[in-house]
Amino acid sequence: MTSDISTITPPWLTEALKTAHQRLVFVELSKREQERSKHRDSPPSSTHTSALPKFFSLSKSEKDEASRHYSVAIGRDLNNRWANRYSNIEPYDRTRVVVGASESTSLGCGDCNGRYFNGSWVKELHGGKWWIATQAPLRETAHAFLSVFTQPIESSSDTSPPRSRVRTVVQLTLNHENGRAKAYSYFPSKLGESMIVTPEPGIAAQPFRVASEEQKYINEANCFQTKVSVISEGEEPREPVVFTHMLYVAWPDHGIPEEEDEASLLRFLRLVDQVNKKPHPDSADDDPQPPIMVNCSAGIGRTGTFIALSSLLRHYNLLDSSSLSPDTSCGVLATQSPLGPIYGLEADMVAQEVDNLREQRPGMVQRNEQISLIYQILAKAFLDYK
Repeated sequence: MTSDISTITPPWLTEALKTAHQRLVFVELSKREQERSKHRDSPPSSTHTSALPKFFSLSKSEKDEASRHYSVAIGRDLNNRWANRYSNIEPYDRTRVVVGASESTSLGCGDCNGRYFNGSWVKELHGGKWWIATQAPLRETAHAFLSVFTQPIESSSDTSPPRSRVRTVVQLTLNHENGRAKAYSYFPSKLGESMIVTPEPGIAAQPFRVASEEQKYINEANCFQTKVSVISEGEEPREPVVFTHMLYVAWPDHGIPEEEDEASLLRFLRLVDQVNKKPHPDSADDDPQPPIMVNCSAGIGRTGTFIALSSLLRHYNLLDSSSLSPDTSCGVLATQSPLGPIYGLEADMVAQEVDNLREQRPGMVQRNEQISLIYQILAKAFLDYK
């Protein structure tokens, strides 16, 4: 890190780069996530003893409301557990993505119908963009995963996701890491080939025929970019749905990229933003900024880190290297936390962003070193403008 970073970096970030400050952030964010976890595990009208400071003390009615706010009952339902890649990671009922919802059903509603999908609607705090944060698909959930691309996104209010089709997916895990399966490959690796993906038992939906049409490796961004097409079998001939798959290959499980790969991660972040802004030439979809679906393996650690970075880079106009017009205004929470604000860290935009993401999907930005990475990459982005 150069000695003159404070001349181009916001004062709050200069302070946040200090080890002592980050240790405080780790402690405070961990306390709040522990409290959320207790409410997830406590049905309404139950009680639990909190070892946290007084501002976490809630009345019985407040505890009941917090338990409903942090409920993951749908993901833990016996009928849905098979679709969770990891037994301890479920989406909040209020932010979950519902596949196959009817026109009268609003997505993100905990009691609505539709197929269960371990994915969460997430809105950036500072950048303001909508995402779908999800686990990597299993073989049995690949059809539901692909269904997200084949239908518009429902919206019921101004605070809901926009009505727009997802056309970009970001994958931050390899399909196999350290000898373990981390993601199911839902499109063929060879160009020109196709594969059939069938729905889960009991779902009256047509199988999908999936093909890889174009692929290139982008060395400076350490990624593969693949054009994937999807068409329903058994229906009248029509144009396939096309989306772009972006695979970043230099981010290890339960960790962060090596220091020499940080520059490629920043380039990848910018590339994803650029790709998502461009509609496919053979598509009628002209939304300039549709939601992006992003997954690692569990859909919380690398996924949350990527979204947090994107939000802060977008906030400071650092995704587009053509201009630098810092905006120092505070973001608006997607949902108000029953835990209240983070006291003592109001100026730290990374801490605020991470806490906001954890309000929308449990465990986002899973590890302390991933929080540190957000500070590091954001500082590197400012240095790019020296």
